[in-house]
Amino acid sequence: MTISVLIADDSRHQRAGWRMVLESQADIAIVGEAGDGARALALVRRTPTDVVLIDLHMPRVNGLVASERITTDQTVSELGPAPRIVLATALDLDDHVAEAARAGVFAVVHKDIDPESLLEIVRAAAAAVDGRRG
Repeated sequence: MTISVLIADDSRHQRAGWRMVLESQADIAIVGEAGDGARALALVRRTPTDVVLIDLHMPRVNGLVASERITTDQTVSELGPAPRIVLATALDLDDHVAEAARAGVFAVVHKDIDPESLLEIVRAAAAAVDGRRG
C-alpha cells in the first residue's frame, strides 16, 4: 500500500524538507502541497489522502482550524475515511495537545523532528486510516 500524504506549511523550505524525507520512501507518495490551511482543505476535498502533515501557524486558516475542518468535512468523507492529521509546531508541544485532540489530530510533533521519527508517525497515522477502512 502506498501512503498518500499532503504537506501544508507556509514555509516553502519546510515543505521541501518534509518532501525530501517522505519521498525517500517507496511506500509514501506526496499528493499535494499547500501554503495555508484553506488550500489544504481544498486539496483534500479533491484528492483521497491518508495523512496530512500540517503546520500549526499559517496564514488565512491555521493548522488547528484546518485540521478540524478536514476531519469533519462532508466532501472529504465522500472520498473515503478522513485523513489522519499530523500537526507540526515550532512552539512548545504541551501548549497545543488538548486543542489538537479536540480538532481530531492524530499526533502533534515538533517541526525539528528527526526523519526516522517523522516516517514512523506518518506510517502510524496511515495505519490508523487503513484500520478504519477494514
